[in-house]
Amino acid sequence: MEIGLLVLRLAVGLTLAAHGGQKLFGWFGSGGLDAAGQALAMFGFQPGRRHALMAGLVETGGGLCLALGFLTPAAAALVFAVMLVATVTVHLKHGFFNTSGGYEYNLVLGVAGLTLAFTGPGALSVDEILGLSVSGGFWGLAAFLVGLAGGAIQLAQRSAPSDRTAHVA
Repeated sequence: MEIGLLVLRLAVGLTLAAHGGQKLFGWFGSGGLDAAGQALAMFGFQPGRRHALMAGLVETGGGLCLALGFLTPAAAALVFAVMLVATVTVHLKHGFFNTSGGYEYNLVLGVAGLTLAFTGPGALSVDEILGLSVSGGFWGLAAFLVGLAGGAIQLAQRSAPSDRTAHVA
């Protein structure tokens, strides 16, 4: 079980951290903060560059903490929140399947991250090394509610997207 939790944490956490690195640093063929900011502005997040910076920090920080198993419920809440915003903003209108630009990928990442708040990060984690007992129903529900609130706050700040968003994603 411990190896399984480690593999799950590494896969989900490092995937999110890499995605954040695209926004923050232009890694992996991305245009960095400017390009991410322009895209987020088109989806109604003003100012776009600031929202791109925050999304990049959440993806990178939350992903790395999840991968390390450090403050796992907080990391899970961050991962869930950012995937919720991406789902509602970009992918929901395209249906379920990723092949059509749908939300299946975001759903899996968000729920997998959230699941780790319920199960805990396992023995091979920083939380375990520090003696933090942060798992179970209370922590999972707390991560869900905090992630839901964080996502809702971001979505509430959104203005009407520009007409060009119909051609994006």
